[in-house]
Amino acid sequence: MERKQVFTGSPWESTVGYCRAIRIGDRIEVAGTTAMKDGKVFGKGSPYEQTRFILQTIEKALEELGAGLDNVVRTRMFVTDISKWEEFGKAHGEFFKEIQPVATMVEVKALIDPDLLIEIEVEAAAP
Repeated sequence: MERKQVFTGSPWESTVGYCRAIRIGDRIEVAGTTAMKDGKVFGKGSPYEQTRFILQTIEKALEELGAGLDNVVRTRMFVTDISKWEEFGKAHGEFFKEIQPVATMVEVKALIDPDLLIEIEVEAAAP
């Protein structure tokens, strides 16, 4: 089966050895994605803005692999403060209100940068 990968230029991709997204057959997996832009945290202090930024990044990766948000079947959200779930959820709902994939949100102790509030990974079934 053909293996197609998407890279975003994050310095961690080459250091850690991963890609942003991969498609094998009709299956697409998107790696844990954070709100990093040019080495800096985007939307510092805002769960809503970080979530929107991440989902826009994921949407671009899916498009590069011939899919879209409507192909998403699962999202996993790792958040550093579950009490802010409504802000994370509001942004998630703006992208997935009509699609309604299965979703998980869990609180984690920390992410790779203390200013990151959320990391999202996605599974999709491509056309």
